Amino acid sequence: MTEQPVRLAVVGLGFMGQVHAENAEEFGHEVVAGTDLDEEVREEFASRFGAATYGEFEEMYAAEELDAVAVSVPNKFHEPAVVAALERDLDVLCEKPLAHTLESAERIAEAARDSKGFCAVNFHNRLSAAVEMVKGYQEDDKFGDVTHIQGNYVRWRGVPGLGTWFTSEELAGGGALVDIGVHAIDFALYILDFPAVEEVMGISRSNFAGREDYADPDDWGTGEGEFDVEDSVTALIRCETGQTISLEIAWAASQEPTNEFLVRGTDAGARLSLGEEELELLETGHQGTDHYVRSELEGSLPETGWAASDELFLESVASGETPELNTVEQALTVQRVIDGIYRSAEEGTSVRLD
Repeated sequence: MTEQPVRLAVVGLGFMGQVHAENAEEFGHEVVAGTDLDEEVREEFASRFGAATYGEFEEMYAAEELDAVAVSVPNKFHEPAVVAALERDLDVLCEKPLAHTLESAERIAEAARDSKGFCAVNFHNRLSAAVEMVKGYQEDDKFGDVTHIQGNYVRWRGVPGLGTWFTSEELAGGGALVDIGVHAIDFALYILDFPAVEEVMGISRSNFAGREDYADPDDWGTGEGEFDVEDSVTALIRCETGQTISLEIAWAASQEPTNEFLVRGTDAGARLSLGEEELELLETGHQGTDHYVRSELEGSLPETGWAASDELFLESVASGETPELNTVEQALTVQRVIDGIYRSAEEGTSVRLD
């Protein structure tokens, strides 16, 4: 806990907004206020956290003495809430993706460059024991040159909230790629230390959601309403370093779920899953006779995932130092890749990124 607790406001008081508030209190900070259009949600938040609540974030920013803001509204509304906070020199944690369009994301990044505050983006899957071990072995040159990342974020059935903002292109900016594919893109680029991306190729599909016979055993949400986004994407990304990334992303697919990633290097490789503690190292040897080596490793961290992401953000706010992890510029790179994949899928050819 810091000597001076961060005074945090939350924009969007749904599930993730409450997660941010819970974590802030857990780490010894103060949830000062929150804003949401839904009066009932505001009343619940006020009761739970003892915070002032507002219907509009502009009113909250003007009325409250704040250090930082966590923004967890539908993607289309990230920009107005984030930019208004940055213009007041507040530090901001924005939910992924940075925005619903590349143009909106670019405006957020520009506002962050002009602000005394910083903007971080909640890519929480970077914060796990398996990732820490991969990055540590990279520093020790265990893998040699990492040439390719093969990534999967596939659900057997898991379209979130049919008919909600998740399945609206206008509000979300896309479907499976924007919701979960954004994590896979960020994760792969993070392992590669964010090289510049030169070219992408993508194919998008909508084969499952919206069908009358769509089965949803885990009850992700089978409501009725708008569904004008993709439910799966296959993508190939080429970096200026020559490194490549291949991705399979799906809200729904005829296969068992997986979020497994493979790291391929010239000396060794690794297998890991998003958010997990286990890492498998894959090597070969010639001692005695040529052979394969599979090493099972397991580590742990005090905090992982959402909690670790919130802790990092709040510690950065308290110290006055911009975090080097989950930066707005990295999120903008991810947004450019997303935009390129969608353009490639629409045009039926690979797309170069400027």
